[in-house]
This record gives sequence, structure tokens and C-alpha cells, in this order.
Amino acid sequence: MAATEAAGKLAYRIYRAVSYGAEPVVNLHLRWRRLRGREHSLRWTERLGLPSLSRPTGPLLWFHAVSLGEGITAIPIIKECMKQRPDVNVLMTTTTVSAFEVISKRLPSGVIYQFAPLDTPSAVGAFLDYWKPNAIILIESELWPNLIMGASENGIVLALLNARMSSKSFKIFSGPLLLPLISLMLSKFSLIVPLSTMQAIHFQLLQASPYIIKFSGDLKYAVEEFDASEGELRSIQDLKLQLAHRQVWMASSIHRGEEERVHDCNATGTTDILGSIFWESRTNPPKMNFLYLLKIKAEVPLVLSAVMLGVHRVLTEMHPDIVTILVPRDPQHGLEIAQELQKAGQNVALRSRQENLKPGTNIYVVDTLGELRYLYRLTPIAVVGGSFFSGLAGHNIFEAAAAGCAVLTGCHVGHFSHMVLEMQRLNPLSVMQVSGKLELEKALKELFSDAKVLEARRMAAKQAFRALSTGIVANVWSLLNVHVLNQALC
Repeated sequence: MAATEAAGKLAYRIYRAVSYGAEPVVNLHLRWRRLRGREHSLRWTERLGLPSLSRPTGPLLWFHAVSLGEGITAIPIIKECMKQRPDVNVLMTTTTVSAFEVISKRLPSGVIYQFAPLDTPSAVGAFLDYWKPNAIILIESELWPNLIMGASENGIVLALLNARMSSKSFKIFSGPLLLPLISLMLSKFSLIVPLSTMQAIHFQLLQASPYIIKFSGDLKYAVEEFDASEGELRSIQDLKLQLAHRQVWMASSIHRGEEERVHDCNATGTTDILGSIFWESRTNPPKMNFLYLLKIKAEVPLVLSAVMLGVHRVLTEMHPDIVTILVPRDPQHGLEIAQELQKAGQNVALRSRQENLKPGTNIYVVDTLGELRYLYRLTPIAVVGGSFFSGLAGHNIFEAAAAGCAVLTGCHVGHFSHMVLEMQRLNPLSVMQVSGKLELEKALKELFSDAKVLEARRMAAKQAFRALSTGIVANVWSLLNVHVLNQALC
């Protein structure tokens, strides 16, 4: 173990030196992203560790999530912390502009919201020196060497909630080059709450102490109501009235290419081109990750001859007045879909323009963020995307289940596989996985033609949600209180 620790410290010194030397290039890249609209035009300097708000007096807990989905996951436990410990200040950070635009409206009053610092020595050092958090609670897979080691050197308690890593990441982490560094980083945590049993095994194989690994359940099960504005509620209600007498289904969180064609579960998906070992970019705006220097996702061309749109055409033959709601993962993708459809002579309504569903309009494209859980209430059927290519890893199906939708998904669900399995274990009807376009067409035809089957699947999804969501926040709070707050605030 001493040899492993020494190797880990050496690896970290190399990482720190490389990241220090790369700071000028990273700063230029940050400015380039700002010009492209990928960073906040006014608050981008927060990414360099420069604050835009004052630090209040008293103890402070820092919650960090990379993007929108992880940030939404953190909100219920933030609310519980504020309820149980009103004497403690809460700081929330994310890295993406899309997360900022939505989460800043959802956080409870009193939470400080900043963009997270880049994992460079200067940015992390400036951030920690100013905010001086008593504890840092990271969400899912945010393992940053400068942040974790810097926090440890400053006596800051560390926790990792909903801890996960992909199979690809685990293979790289467990290799001889990175294992010493990963082992050293994990030794600095006081609490790791894995997403599933398999994830717990991964962390133990990466030499995390079994004494800090605790189970609570997936925080994504903690779907809660947000206070919507009067305008948001009125807009949703108007859309509900427009859909009242029409058949409707939704394809949500779809990625580029998923509106076109579905791969069979055994087919080869989009390709990943790996660069070196310190950067990663995904389908959302790129984020730093010490695994890769560069990862380029090969996009599928936007050809609207389609899976979701192909299924839509088949369904309109059965139900001419049917409405298909498309909710792309990227709002810009939604605008592109609408433009291409309009060029082809299709009548399309666009959410961002508050366009109404007129007679003859059968496609409603949602090119906005933060409304998905409200929109699920308007449809009896939800096909959750990010799951139809082998290069993707699924999205949260639980919001659709909470709304009482019949839930369908592809079979490339990545770290959401435990969610699918747990729901199906409770009730096999709660979520249906389809392997291709023909299976998706067949499933939707059955649901639209048999009201009893549709109702059975909707009830099964709702019941699975209720069973799995009970007590999640209380369990997580109990673990944080015992293993983090009692240590950080003593």
C-alpha cells in the first residue's frame, strides 16, 4: 500500500505540473467557449475561481454537479440540508450554461450559485481560498485531482453521492498508470454513496475503503415538485387544452440521429475517437475530465427519414390526428429539426415560440430546457432517448414514471440499467425496452390500440416510482449527517 500511495503522489505531481503548464491554453479555450456562447457571457470568470458573490459568515457546504441532470438530482438533498441545518450556508456549482439557466430558478432561496472552477491549480486554489467550504459534496462522477487533493490539504471533508463511472472509465481507471492516482484520490473521501451494487464493486476494486461505501438508493428517484411561475403554469395548461382531444406520445431526451434511425442492441453505434488522457467531451457542452485530453463524438447527419419521425408517419396512418412531441437533448437540435420539417412541407409547432397546435399540425418540437417533468404530464406514453445507439448511455426514466407515463426506452441505457432492472423487478410492465424501429412501432401500435394495456403500463410505472422513491432523501441526509457534517462541523 505504501508503494501504491507513493506512486499515486508521483502521478498527482505530474498531473498538477501538466495542468499548471496548460493554464494559459485552458484560459484561452475558456474565452473561445465564451465567444461561442458555451460559457456565461458575464460570469465566465467564475470558472477561473473568481467569485461574483460575497461569502456569508458561518459554516458552508459546497455541492457540485457537472450539468443539468446531476444538478437537479442534488436539489432535494440541498433542501433537506437547509431544513435540518438552517445554521449552515449552502453553495451550489455546476459547469454548463444550460444548468445555470434552469437550476438557478429551482434552488431554494438562500443558496449561493456559482460556476465551478476549472481543475487547474490557480482556479481551484482561488476558489477554495475564497469560499473556504467545510465540506464538499460531489455528485456522480466528478473526480478532479486538483480539487480533491486541494480540498484534502485544506482539511475539507469530501463526499461523493450517486457515485458512478462507466465501464470504459473503470477499465482506464483500473489500469496501471491511473490506479495509483485514483486510489490516492478515493482515500481522501469520508463518504461514497454508489449508484448501485455494481458501482460499489467498481469503487472497491479501485481501492476505496469499504468502510466509507454506504448505500442509500439512487437520488434520481427523488423526483419532486418545483414551484413553477404563473407564466409556466399557464403555458403548460394551454398546451394541455390543445392536446385534450388528440392522441399523443412523446420522444424525450433524444440525441442527434435518434430522430432518424434506431440501432439494434447488438449493432455498432457511433464511434468515439480517443485522444490522450485528460479531457473528455460528451454530447452536452464539453467538460474537463482528467481521463481524456480529447474525445470527439462522431455525429450522425441530420437526415429526417427517421426513427422517431418514421414511427410518427406509421402512427399517423392509424391515427391521422395524432401528435408527436419531440424533446431533443439540445435545444438547438430542436430548432434544426423544426426547420428541416418545415422545408419538407410539414406543419410543426415550436415550443420556444409558443406556437399553437393548429388543425393539421402533428409534430410539436420542444426546444426549451427545464420543462420536461411538466410535459410528461401531458402524454400517456414516453419514449426516453439517449438509449438507441451503443455510444450513448440512456437518460433518467424516472421522471416519466413519476408522471404516470407508459415508459419505453432503447437498450443502451448505461448507468441507468440499475433503474430499469429495479423497476422491472417490481413490475415487468413498468418499463419496456425495444431493440429497434420495428419493435418500437409494434409497441406503440399496441399501446394506442388497447386502452387496457396502456393503462396497465402507466399504473405499473407509477407504482414502481412510489415504491423506489420512498425514503431516498432521508437516507442520504442521514449518511451525510453522520459521515460528513458531524466531522466537518465539529
